[in-house]
Amino acid sequence: MKLSIIIPVYNEHKTIESLVNKVLGVDLGNIKKEIIIVDDGSKDKTTDVLKSKIEPIVSKIIYKQKNEGKGAALRTGFQNATGDYVIVQDADLEYDPNEYSLLLKPVLDGFADVVYGSRFIGGKPHRVLFYWHSRGNIFLTNLTNMFTNYNFTDMETCYKLFKKEILDKINIKENRFGFEPEVTIKLSRLNCRVCEVGISYYGRTYEEGKKINWKDGLRALYVILKYGIFKRK
Repeated sequence: MKLSIIIPVYNEHKTIESLVNKVLGVDLGNIKKEIIIVDDGSKDKTTDVLKSKIEPIVSKIIYKQKNEGKGAALRTGFQNATGDYVIVQDADLEYDPNEYSLLLKPVLDGFADVVYGSRFIGGKPHRVLFYWHSRGNIFLTNLTNMFTNYNFTDMETCYKLFKKEILDKINIKENRFGFEPEVTIKLSRLNCRVCEVGISYYGRTYEEGKKINWKDGLRALYVILKYGIFKRK
């Protein structure tokens, strides 16, 4: 068995090497790791770090000339994945790769086809930041739940693990952070088994490199209505 780990990266030269080393260090037993990095047109030293230090130690790096957004980078990564399972991994250090096994367990035990890692359930550490971000996340999650009849606590989480056969049935169109509600709504139409597990979260401030902002929240709202009400494919 193989787990494809898709890492979209944009201007993360300070964290990408440490993150990749963490991913490489994860012990998944007899499950092989396929690490695919998509450099989404980085403007800082990220591309130099990838070419000089990371290319020899990962499965594949795809360099995009133009920044198009997380959704577009993931779409490229998914198209190149060859694993039985696929997980999304941000290029910063907000999420812990050592918790892949938590997301894999419901799938390997035969209880799920897709698993989301929630920052709001379980007893894992969670850095205290941004009250209004958390309120916005809860609002968007609840609105998505209304259209999907799911009961997620954290739709906007980075950690989403899919059986490859399920992911192949979803046509991702959103280029930026609208990926999160889009994939969740389209997932709900596939009649598959979905689980949520608690994960830790070490969030960043904007000074530390956080990128998502209020405009992305408005786009997420639009995406929920677009795919929830009008059922766009």
